[in-house]
Amino acid sequence: MKISAAGLILFASLTMLLSFTSNKPFPADRFNAEKTVSNSNTLFIHSIYTQIHQAGANLSEEIFSLAFSGFEKLNAQGRLSTDSILTIIDFSKSSRENRLFVVDLKTKELLFKSIVAHGRNTGEEFARSFSNAMNSHKSSLGFYITGGTYMGSNGFSMLLNGVEKGFNDKAKERAIVMHGADYASEQVIRYKGYLGRSYGCPALPRPINKKIIETIKEGNCMFMYYPDQQYLSNSKMING
Repeated sequence: MKISAAGLILFASLTMLLSFTSNKPFPADRFNAEKTVSNSNTLFIHSIYTQIHQAGANLSEEIFSLAFSGFEKLNAQGRLSTDSILTIIDFSKSSRENRLFVVDLKTKELLFKSIVAHGRNTGEEFARSFSNAMNSHKSSLGFYITGGTYMGSNGFSMLLNGVEKGFNDKAKERAIVMHGADYASEQVIRYKGYLGRSYGCPALPRPINKKIIETIKEGNCMFMYYPDQQYLSNSKMING
């Protein structure tokens, strides 16, 4: 039996259509797949947050999600160590409260919670104003990658590498590091009513300073948060 030219064209068209539908998902299928991945990621973040919150991380899930999102981006770029340690500093809280939290994302554990100082020109009890400028004596918001340790004028200290241009990328020039300080103590809070302040460094109580630094040093992610609209609207780590 002979097949007409029109029949051959129809047969070829049907073959191509079947090949397309068998090898490539419809847009709806792709959307559902992406939605499944998104839902899975949300559940994973929620499971970690629930455990650390129950362990004493007085931190909102929204802030934790922002921090985790930045961690994932830096990790995907190969810029972090394999430790999976995430440090979050919530500067929206009073300096009288624990506002530094160190989380092990692998084990879903809260490793540390602590008071932490902000810059003297950032505010008194509450942080209000932030800067990346030299000699501002203010804290800088955003994501950092922890560096190595050294013994300096403030004792055992750790370098911080700011990764957000315009927000914290001058951290090294400004000598913004993590260190221990006598003014970062419960005794000072009882005396003054709030924590002492630094030149912009996230200063810790001396008794716990070394333990925290040894845990988070050399290639781990740190996120300093405040609900600053300029930062939240323009950060490429959050919006990019």
